Amino acid sequence: MRVKDLLSPSSIELHGKVSNKTETIEKMVDLMEKRGNLTDKEAYKKGVFAREEESTTGVGEGIAIPHCKSDTVKAPGLAAMVIPDGVDYDALDGEPVNLVFLIAAPHTKDNVHLDVLSRLSTLLMDEDFVNGLRAAKTPEEFLSVIEKAEDAKDAEEAAKENAAASSDGYEVLAVTSCPTGIAHTYMAAEALEKAGKEMGVRIKVETRGSGGAKNILTDDEIKDAKGIIVAADAKVPMDRFSGKPVLEVRVAEGINKPKELIEKAVSGSLPLYTGSGMTESKADDKAQGSVGHQAYTHLMSGVSHMLPFVIGGGILVAIAFLIDTLAGYGASAGGSFGSATPLAAFLKYVGGQAMGLMIPVLSGYIAYSIADRPGLAVGFTGGMLAASGNAALAGYLDTWTSLGSNAGAFGQFISKFAFSADGVNTVSGFLGGIVIGFLSGYVVNWLKKSTENLPESLAGIRPILIYPLCGIFIVGVLMCFIFNPIIGFINTALSSALNAIYASGQIWLLGLLLGAMMAIDMGGPINKAAYVFGTGMLAQAAVDPSLESAAFISMAAVMAGGMVPPVGIALACKLFPKKFTVAERSSWITNIIMGASFITEGAIPFAAADPGHVIPATMAGAGVAGLLSALFGCTLRAPHGGIFVFATVGNPFMYIVAWLIGSVVTCALLGILKKDAE
Repeated sequence: MRVKDLLSPSSIELHGKVSNKTETIEKMVDLMEKRGNLTDKEAYKKGVFAREEESTTGVGEGIAIPHCKSDTVKAPGLAAMVIPDGVDYDALDGEPVNLVFLIAAPHTKDNVHLDVLSRLSTLLMDEDFVNGLRAAKTPEEFLSVIEKAEDAKDAEEAAKENAAASSDGYEVLAVTSCPTGIAHTYMAAEALEKAGKEMGVRIKVETRGSGGAKNILTDDEIKDAKGIIVAADAKVPMDRFSGKPVLEVRVAEGINKPKELIEKAVSGSLPLYTGSGMTESKADDKAQGSVGHQAYTHLMSGVSHMLPFVIGGGILVAIAFLIDTLAGYGASAGGSFGSATPLAAFLKYVGGQAMGLMIPVLSGYIAYSIADRPGLAVGFTGGMLAASGNAALAGYLDTWTSLGSNAGAFGQFISKFAFSADGVNTVSGFLGGIVIGFLSGYVVNWLKKSTENLPESLAGIRPILIYPLCGIFIVGVLMCFIFNPIIGFINTALSSALNAIYASGQIWLLGLLLGAMMAIDMGGPINKAAYVFGTGMLAQAAVDPSLESAAFISMAAVMAGGMVPPVGIALACKLFPKKFTVAERSSWITNIIMGASFITEGAIPFAAADPGHVIPATMAGAGVAGLLSALFGCTLRAPHGGIFVFATVGNPFMYIVAWLIGSVVTCALLGILKKDAE
C-alpha cells in the first residue's frame, strides 16, 4: 500500500495554526474526519490520545506521526499538516514539530498502520523530501511530492534486489530495533542503507519492529559478510553471529552515525562475537564502548521487567491504606494500619507479595540478559537472597540450639559470618539485587565456557543440571557469606550512630540523617536502619511517655524522607522530560500516588537505571525534608501510611511544606545532574 493512496486533498492542511500538542491532535482528527474514514470521531480521538500516553510520537527533526488502530476506522487513511511556526509536541529531541502525519487503521490482522508507518519513516529520512512537503503550495503539490518520492523508492528497492541477486553477497549486514519497534527501527535501517549506497558498500538491514522481523538475514549472508552492525535498544537474536565481527550500538547511532558504523564494520578491527553475551575486543576504546552499552542493556532488561511489579503492587498497597483511612483506622490502627479491615488486609497482602518480587525479577532479568535462559534461575535466587537477607540462617541456628543439637563447625561458621542474630538486618535491597544480577549472569557464562569441552553425551545436562546447581550454589555463597554480612556490619554501625545522635539531643541533625537515609537504597540496609530506628522509638515511647516528643519527631522525619523520592522524580519527569525515557515519563502519576502513600519503592526503577545521578538527588531532597520536619517540630504517631495518616501528624501544614520543599530539591537536582535520555 502506497502512502499517497491514503491521503486526499481534504485531509491536508498546509498552514496549520495550533498552540500545543492537544490542539494539534484535535486538528489532525478533524482532518481525518473530512477524509471520511471514521465512524466515531470522539472514540477515535480518545484512541489517539491513549496511544500518545504510551510514548510520544514526535520522532524528532520536526516530525510527528500520531496513529491509532481502532474499530472506529472503516478504511485506512492519512491526514497531514504543515505548521509553519512549529508547535511544542513533546518530541524525543525536544524540538518544535512542523510536519505531522496522522494514521488511521482499522482493527484488522494485517497491521496496515505498521506498514504505512515503516514506509513513512523511511521516506521522512530524506531531507529533500521533507523540505518539499514543507514548501508545497497546494495539497495537490504535496501529493505530487509524495508520489515522486514513492516512485523513486520503489525503483531503488527493485534495483537493490536486482543488484543483490547478481552480486556475490553483502559486505555489511545490520539489524535495527527499538523498544516500541516503530519509527526508529526503520529510520535507522534507511540511514544505514542510504549511507551504504553513498559509500559503495553492499549492505542489507534486518528490521525487527512491531510487525515482526523483516528482511531477515540468512545463514549464507552472515557467513560471507565482512562485518555486522547491531543498532538496537531491544533484545535481538545474537547467537547466529557467533564468530563474526559484530559492532553493537544503540539504535540512535544507526540514525545519526551510519557512515561511521559502516566504516568500522568493514575495517576488520571489530571484536568477534562469542555467542555468550560477551565480546573479545582488539582495541581498548572499542571494548569500553561495547561493554558499557552491554551493561546498560542488561540493567535496563532488569528494570523494565521489574517496573510492573512496583507499579501494580505499590498502588494496591496505597489503596489498602486508603480503605483503612475511610474506615476510620488512620489514627488508631498503629502498626496494623493498612490491614485493619479485611479488604485492606487482602489488598496489602497481594500488593506486598507483588512488590516483594521486584528485586528477584530485577536480578533475574539482568542475569537473563547476560546469560540467556540459564541465567534466570541463578539470578532469581540471588535476588531472593538479596531481598530476604540472612535471617533464616539465624533461625536455623536457634532451632538447633533449642533441640539440644550440636551445631558443629558449620553451625559455628554461620553464627560468626552470617551476622543475622539479634535482629541485625542483612537485607541488601535493590543495590544488592543489581550486583548479584550481574554476578549471576557472569557466573553462568563462566560455567558455559568451563563445560564446553564436556563429552557430547553430557552436553544435554549442562542447562538443566550443571548451570542451575553450580550457579545457585556459587551465588548463595556470595550473598550469604560476603554481601549480606557486609550489609549487617553497615546496619549495625548506622544504628549505633543514630542512637548516639539521639542521645546528644541534636534532633535537627537526626531529622536530616533519617530523611537522607530513607532515600539512599530504598529498602536496603540504610533505609531499613532509619525506618527501624523510627518505629523502635515509637515502641519505646509507648512504654516511656517522656520519649514521646523525640520519638514522634523522628518518625515524622522518616516518613517525610521516604515520601520525597517518588514525588521529586515525578516532578522532574514533567519539568525536565528530556532527562527521562518515554517509559519513565509515563509513570509520573504512579510515582505521585506511591510517594503520597509513603511507598519509596516507586523510585527504585529510576535509581536502578541511573544510580550515580538519581540517588544523590533523592538523598539530598529527602534529607532537606527530614531536616525541615524536625526544625518545624512536626510529629507522627503512625509508622506508615503517608497522606492517609496525616490526621496523626502534629503541625500538618508545615509538614506538607517540608515534604514539598524536599521534593522540589530532588526535582531540581535531577534537572542538573541527569544527562538527557537517548
